[in-house]
Amino acid sequence: MEQSQEFVTAVAKIKSCQMSARKMRLVADIIRGVEVEKALGILKFTKKEAARWLDKLLTSAIANWGVLTDEEADDYELVVSAIWVDQGAQLKRFRPAPHGRAHRIRKHFCHVTLQVTNTKTMEIREVNEEVAYEEVEETE
Repeated sequence: MEQSQEFVTAVAKIKSCQMSARKMRLVADIIRGVEVEKALGILKFTKKEAARWLDKLLTSAIANWGVLTDEEADDYELVVSAIWVDQGAQLKRFRPAPHGRAHRIRKHFCHVTLQVTNTKTMEIREVNEEVAYEEVEETE
């Protein structure tokens, strides 16, 4: 009977989120390195728009981890192992200003990447049928 242990990391990304990277980083720094259940609670009660985006992203990362492992996420202690926010493109618009001038308005975008990793090890067992059968006979 072979036993091996592994840690599985799942990734979720948001591309071109219409929010500045600076505002998104304020909330991302709060949940970095925190357990998933606690992070969801923090995001639920944070009064920032970035919290809604990160709540959806974290839920997606948990679902991705479940698909990768075919396991329930509740059984393993998942942690937000890494989260980073990158600056995206800018939309440049003009607003009329006094005396025939124009002021530039920059609408910022950002990209967010979130990684979720289990802290409890997963045991993968390859059971030989003969060994399992012999163990059952010995116990009777």
